[in-house]
Amino acid sequence: MKIEKVVEKLADRYPAIYAMNWDNPGLQVGKSSHPVKKIMVALDATNHVIQECISWGADLLVTHHPLLLSGIKNITDGNFQGQKVFDMVENGIAHYAVHTNYDVLKMTELAEKALKLKKTQILEITGIRDDGSVYGIGSVGTVSGKMTAGEYCEYVKKAFELKSVRLFGSPDQEIKRIAVSPGSGKSMIGAALSANADLLVTGDIGHHDGLDAVDQGMAVIDAGHYGIEHIFVPGMAQELREAFPELKIKEVKEKEPFTVI
Repeated sequence: MKIEKVVEKLADRYPAIYAMNWDNPGLQVGKSSHPVKKIMVALDATNHVIQECISWGADLLVTHHPLLLSGIKNITDGNFQGQKVFDMVENGIAHYAVHTNYDVLKMTELAEKALKLKKTQILEITGIRDDGSVYGIGSVGTVSGKMTAGEYCEYVKKAFELKSVRLFGSPDQEIKRIAVSPGSGKSMIGAALSANADLLVTGDIGHHDGLDAVDQGMAVIDAGHYGIEHIFVPGMAQELREAFPELKIKEVKEKEPFTVI
């Protein structure tokens, strides 16, 4: 089998048309005409991940975040991104990313299931299909029974297998309506407030972002960018195993990119 068959399957399942206009999903590095026997799945194309691909003999690396998201002006061994490209090319490894198109078509669904939200709706609409149905990023729904923000922190930790989260707001605040936006969600605070959410679960919340949300009556749980989005790895690996049972699929065992001391 050639890489192009896997690429075609992913492009058909997660069309680039669903991605944000600033995004860069798709084939990042390599030739689609090359054969594939082993696929590695990870959240990011870090040096550690690439070296694991090399050691395992992977032919294709599928990640959530694109290596070439921001764009680079040159590819040399003098910059770290260029060296990553060299490492993959020299070892016959192609790299494919499904980013905000995956967020729209799958990540929100996975996050909803992890949190067991009920009566959900799209948090931020990003487009309209030809049939008039809408799609977007994030979700807002309700929890079962009465809970406080502090209790929900423990719930989120268990749902996403995390050691810690950060809470902006009072642990005693009663919450019922929950918004979730995997990844970096400070830009989603306005949408969550407009959706009358009592609490937003997301990542990459800055000091002032959190304070402003609390001042407007909404608590925020910052579970980290990795914290919520790492569900991509087992989710994508399972899809690839079902679609290509003849290939070997390996999930990179990752963890938070920082240590809380």
